[in-house]
Amino acid sequence: MFIAMNRFKVVRGHEAEFERLWAERDTHLEAVPGFQEFRLLRGPEADDHTLYSSHTVWRDRDAFVAWTRSEAFRNAHAGAGSRQNLYLGHPQFEGFEVILSD
Repeated sequence: MFIAMNRFKVVRGHEAEFERLWAERDTHLEAVPGFQEFRLLRGPEADDHTLYSSHTVWRDRDAFVAWTRSEAFRNAHAGAGSRQNLYLGHPQFEGFEVILSD
């Protein structure tokens, strides 16, 4: 199993817009081989941002990498660059191989 996470520093005051964009997006994930689940996490607040993380679970790293190279990935991320005013910096990717799971 592989977990892929992107951390977003969302500019304070733009949290509702960020959450709405995620709720209304067309993920294209349902038909992607190896995709298992998705979560959007809201984290701590700082003076200038609120931390969010997108969290996806995949069968394995290869399934995730195949997703990132797919047409579905390009479609799901179309227009993402036009929303840079919502973020401080770029999303930070973190990928994890699952070692133990109950």
